Amino acid sequence: MTTGGDPVKEGLIASLARPGGNITGLTNISSGLAGKRFELLSETVGKLTRIGVLLNPGDPSSADNLKQTEAAARALEVQVQSLEVRSPDDIETAFEGAIVKRLQALIILQNFLINAQRRRISEAAQRNRLPTIFGDRTQVEVGGLMSYAPNPADLYRRAAWYVDKILKGAKPADLPVEQPTKFELMINLKAAKQIGLTIPPNVLARADRVIK
Repeated sequence: MTTGGDPVKEGLIASLARPGGNITGLTNISSGLAGKRFELLSETVGKLTRIGVLLNPGDPSSADNLKQTEAAARALEVQVQSLEVRSPDDIETAFEGAIVKRLQALIILQNFLINAQRRRISEAAQRNRLPTIFGDRTQVEVGGLMSYAPNPADLYRRAAWYVDKILKGAKPADLPVEQPTKFELMINLKAAKQIGLTIPPNVLARADRVIK
């Protein structure tokens, strides 16, 4: 593996420390990521009282990410509303629900379905003038506002280490699955202008990449 969700919850391995089978590598799941995204969104938008979390409930990792987001939000007395997307047809309904519930911003939890609909989600966010933060930088490249995610280049470099070890005789079962250690913040100023949002200088200064 080089990226992906929680391999333990998905039943691929026994544990991160001892995979126990024929699969090992890297996951892009890291504790605290959901809370960090909430903090960045809060700093960017300003005073938040209601946010939405768009997710696919069929993804085993989404429940944990939602709980982490709720925990971070409770500390600041912010209400969290989940918006479920089980198929591409649910996207427009989810955004309609966000407007009806008067949500001020969205956190998008990544999975294969949501990644495949990245452009549609980004366009819906712009139409509805909803600030969004994603867990995948490709969402920002197609028009999303911002993302905070593991650095993919670093994950792929680390994958080469696994290939080398296995080719030299190491058993995948004995090689611990690594979690990401390097992260990047990407901001799309075009998207910000489209929804009438000014990115605070303190947030912009921390960005690893800015799309102008």
